[in-house]
Formats: sequence, structure tokens, C-alpha cells
Amino acid sequence: MLSAQGGDAKAYRALLQSLRPWLLSYFNRRLRGGDVEDLVQMTLLSLHEKRQTYNPQAAFLPWIAAVARHKLIDYVRWSGRRVHVELTEDLGLEDGLSNDLAERDIAVLLAQLPKDQAQLISLHKLEGLTSEEVAARIGKNPSAVKVSIHRGLKKLRALVGVKSDEVSDD
Repeated sequence: MLSAQGGDAKAYRALLQSLRPWLLSYFNRRLRGGDVEDLVQMTLLSLHEKRQTYNPQAAFLPWIAAVARHKLIDYVRWSGRRVHVELTEDLGLEDGLSNDLAERDIAVLLAQLPKDQAQLISLHKLEGLTSEEVAARIGKNPSAVKVSIHRGLKKLRALVGVKSDEVSDD
């Protein structure tokens, strides 16, 4: 998205191609028997029209999910039909979204934390080390590592708009 905002046509095409499978899955799960392909096209068009409003300091997945959600709401209002709309925003990669986008979003979010805290979360959550292994690797007390990871995850949840009571640290 950053390259697309900078005018890189090849990167923009790649972005649109990588989003298409995710959007298809997103709308198929929420709209039974509807005009899924039309919604994908409308969402991609909306992304094109609003691409300059994307803040490069923010995570991309929540931004595009919000665009898709608004297109779905507009569709439901316009069609006057009753449709099944999931209220949860599952942004899993199993929907076909490129790992590159997810990795970039994670990097953007972790960059908003203090460097030490981001490192602890990266070691624990991304590399899969236990908090005891993380503590041993960096030479800190395991309790302090656990507290720092917990506080960092709480900050990350706030950054993406998830309430702390909606998920656990596991």
C-alpha cells in the first residue's frame, strides 16, 4: 500500500491481486447467496478512491477490513434484503491474504511500542519462546518478562481497537 500511494503501479496491481481472495472469503462468509463478486469490485474501487486516506503509520488489515465492512453495510441498505452479517471481524490469514501484508502490519504495530517490549513480544509470540526462555535469552527476570509482555499486548490491543477483556494473552 505504501508503494501504491507512492505511485508504483506494479505494487498497486500486486496489492489488488493479493486482496481479492481475502475479500471473496470475507464477503462469502457474511453474505449468503449475495452479490459477492460485485462487493469485491466495489471494495477495490473504494480502496482506489480512498487510498490517499490510508495512514502509513497504521496497520493495513484493520483499514481494509473497515472499507469492506462499510461496503457490506451499504449493500445491505441498498438491497433492502435481510442478509447474515457476522459481527466479529476475523482477519485471519487463512482467508488468503498475503503474509507480507500481515508481517508489515505487525512490524508497524510493534514499532509503536518501546523497543525492549517489542523485542519481548516478538520472541514470545512470533518466535514461540516461553517467557522463561525469553528471560534466559535476554538476561531478565521471568516475572518481569511476563509483565512486560502482558502490558505490551494490552497496548497493541488498544492500538487495533480490541478491548482487553475480549481476548487472553495466550
